[in-house]
Amino acid sequence: MVRAEDVKKEDDEGDKGVLGAITSLLDPNEKTSLGKVLPKAYLKSAREVVKTLRESLKEETKDISKFRRNADAAKESIREYLNGWRGQKRVVGEESYIALEKAIRSLASFYSKAGPSAELPQDVKSSILEDLNNAEAFL
Repeated sequence: MVRAEDVKKEDDEGDKGVLGAITSLLDPNEKTSLGKVLPKAYLKSAREVVKTLRESLKEETKDISKFRRNADAAKESIREYLNGWRGQKRVVGEESYIALEKAIRSLASFYSKAGPSAELPQDVKSSILEDLNNAEAFL
């Protein structure tokens, strides 16, 4: 047997669901998996860096054209991330920002010393992948 009170509660929850969805679309912020509220644009950009850089690092260098495509995608996502978020006060203290900055600096440091076409050693790859995993945990 369904009482009128039960139906009313379900209707209220449905309204919150629709209203919540609309509010979520318009809200420039998003909650992370750990409950922090950060700008959606930052989260999207950071997630893209994690995804493309991880794909690039895991790609075998035997297929040069495929490796270059993945590397170019990673380079572009890093460039967009840095142009939009480098030094931004809203995110500069965030764990994800710190971990991504560390990964990007490690990559840049290696290539500035070894040259743009050098192959990353496994220890550098592992360190960067660990930083990416740390960043992803806070996104």
